[in-house]
Amino acid sequence: MIKRAFFVFCILLSSALGFAQNSWSERMALSFMQNHQDSIVVKPKITARWDYEQGLMLKALEKVWRKTADPKYFNYIQNDLDRYVSKDGDIRTYDIEDYNLDNIATGRALLMLYQQSLPDKEKYRKAADLLWQQLEEQPLTKEGGYWHKKRYPFQMWLDGLFMAEPFSAEYSKMFNHPEHFDHIVRQFSLIDKYAVDSKTGLIYHGYDESREQKWADKQTGLSEHFWGRAIGWYAMALVEVLDYLPEEHPGHSQLISYLQKLAPALVRYQDTKSGVWYQMTALAGKEGNYLEASSSCMFTYALLKGVRMGYLDTSFREAGIKGFNGIIKEFITIEDNGQISLENTVSVGGLGGEPYRDGTYEYYLSEPIRKNDLKGLGPFIFAAIEMELIEEGFPGAGQKVGLDYHFNKEFRKDWNGNKEQFHYTWEDTQHSGFLWLGDTFRNYGAEIVAIKEKPTKANLQDLNVYILVDPDDKKETDAPNFIDKKDIKTIKKWVGNGGTLLVMTNDSAHCDLPNVNELIKVFGLSFTYKDINMVQGREFSMGAVNVGSGNTVFPNVSKVYIKELVTLNTNSAASKILTKDSEVIMAEVKYKNGNVLVVGDPWLYNEYVDGRKIPMEYQNFQAAKDLAKYILSKQ
Repeated sequence: MIKRAFFVFCILLSSALGFAQNSWSERMALSFMQNHQDSIVVKPKITARWDYEQGLMLKALEKVWRKTADPKYFNYIQNDLDRYVSKDGDIRTYDIEDYNLDNIATGRALLMLYQQSLPDKEKYRKAADLLWQQLEEQPLTKEGGYWHKKRYPFQMWLDGLFMAEPFSAEYSKMFNHPEHFDHIVRQFSLIDKYAVDSKTGLIYHGYDESREQKWADKQTGLSEHFWGRAIGWYAMALVEVLDYLPEEHPGHSQLISYLQKLAPALVRYQDTKSGVWYQMTALAGKEGNYLEASSSCMFTYALLKGVRMGYLDTSFREAGIKGFNGIIKEFITIEDNGQISLENTVSVGGLGGEPYRDGTYEYYLSEPIRKNDLKGLGPFIFAAIEMELIEEGFPGAGQKVGLDYHFNKEFRKDWNGNKEQFHYTWEDTQHSGFLWLGDTFRNYGAEIVAIKEKPTKANLQDLNVYILVDPDDKKETDAPNFIDKKDIKTIKKWVGNGGTLLVMTNDSAHCDLPNVNELIKVFGLSFTYKDINMVQGREFSMGAVNVGSGNTVFPNVSKVYIKELVTLNTNSAASKILTKDSEVIMAEVKYKNGNVLVVGDPWLYNEYVDGRKIPMEYQNFQAAKDLAKYILSKQ
């Protein structure tokens, strides 16, 4: 590790070069992209190719993009994949006949791109279909477990669960393969059945159903040791798959139970002094063993995300925080150019093959240790983002945010040609949706729900926040549901009892303003029916709205972009949140024990939050965060 004085010098240098003002996740992502500007080279002097380490880094960059809304991360992902994926969906350097689970991991980036509003994106779907075809044809053990590779017959490795199952789960959810969820859960259940050690709670690296490999115990088929990174792949696979496995599927609680069984073992073998973990997890005092970065990052990520998602008790957060602080202290160095590096990642760990890897203690310690190995960098970014969410706080913990799906009810065809509701919905991943806003509320600890029926005492009573967006008129929906007097009475009473109502309409030509107007009138507000910021083409400056200093709702924002909106009339009791040229754009009024916020546009949907369309000078993403935190703090 570098000396303290030099560390301080490097901090100052990195600040001058534009690194230190960024979070750890951003600093590592920027360092990585500077070192891999043209392509992702996994191994020195080896030509870049389709590889699981590539997929790991692309997922890490996606997480940074979703944390920052900085388009450079998205652009890097797309540019990298475009070097491999042809118009017809073929993948350069990929050979399906290898039946190598490692090759599936990068498919997650394909699915992400296909879900965006992009031209010519069908090639990403076709390439993902090719990987799915591999999974459909992947050789299986007698009990239905994937062979890790065709050249490793009858062998299940922990690594394979991370390589294949998160992609498999997301693909199954997107393209309506519910029957495949059983197969995904089976992969984990087989590992739980055969590879989990009852004494330590740790998990052996590999299992050979045939018992033919020299590394395999002739009675159990298991490899000899607990290798840190293998267990880390398994732990990360659990928390990643749970993002897509339906809660009502019995496997959902089953996978959570596996994580709950593993977490105490990870804490038990966490080095008390450094806070990180050893290469050979259970053999801390044995000669030659060393503190290893990639496994430490993986364990930290799994613990922190497990707590945040409610899978693990909050007591495990302390171990995760201790792990991350240990990672910074033990493994992070700062280079002369301001970049940060991750030390002490073991280059590889495998079983069998040529030359033969016998799975002994001596073998695992014989593999080279690398600086900035991607298998460490990716999980470091994963873990750093979880830490940064903790640092931002969870003001929404225990709160429920409901989004109306009744008055705003438009439909389109989904990925499979079936009818689906879209447009300002939590699930809509394209530019028309509220996925990013929903993630903002969830990252602050709140639960988000869809209110699919008209508002009633029953379906509003558990809500802390109720959001009405762009209620339909007859031009948008054949049979729109209009807000009526009974709805207004119900909502008014709910607000009076302490709820926060957020109304986001649209300009006068694209929304049922008259009936919404009747709703907000009971709170002392009304629409002027005057539309402003009528942006022409890409003249973004026409949609600029300056945010005054000291704004209580948007304290971290100076300028936002809102196009084609209707302005407001306010009474003396209302607070003017956003204005432009004496016109009121957004206002708030307190009503009894609750609050009402109204703005004349649904301006925080994906298109104007994800950073891909409007220039970075418009801080809509930060505005969404500020607004969510403000609303949640009212409760």
